[in-house]
Amino acid sequence: MKIKLSGHHVDISDGVKQYVDEKFSKISSHFPTLISLDIIIAKEHGEYEVEIRTNYEGSKISASSNDPVMYPALAKAAKKLDAALSHRKGHLKGKLHEKPTVTTPEIAHEIIQEMDLT
Repeated sequence: MKIKLSGHHVDISDGVKQYVDEKFSKISSHFPTLISLDIIIAKEHGEYEVEIRTNYEGSKISASSNDPVMYPALAKAAKKLDAALSHRKGHLKGKLHEKPTVTTPEIAHEIIQEMDLT
């Protein structure tokens, strides 16, 4: 999975990159079809804002979080993204288990009921 990490009024150090790789390794193992993540870390008014965007199975998913400290903000956003991806995965799996529609006309059902099968 490709992670595009950018900062707005924040310097992205090697420690931050390593922390992001650790946090999102779990997500990449749970969702192997996930291709890339766009992570934006911004600092405004003394708070860090983390926004994560991705495309998963045809829909755009995003998660964001605010915190006075950068690392908890990243952790909260990762947790929200994991929940959103799980929700989308549930929708996709739920569609696989839909009940099939009846293709036989009602008349055929009535004819079978009238038949003497003994």
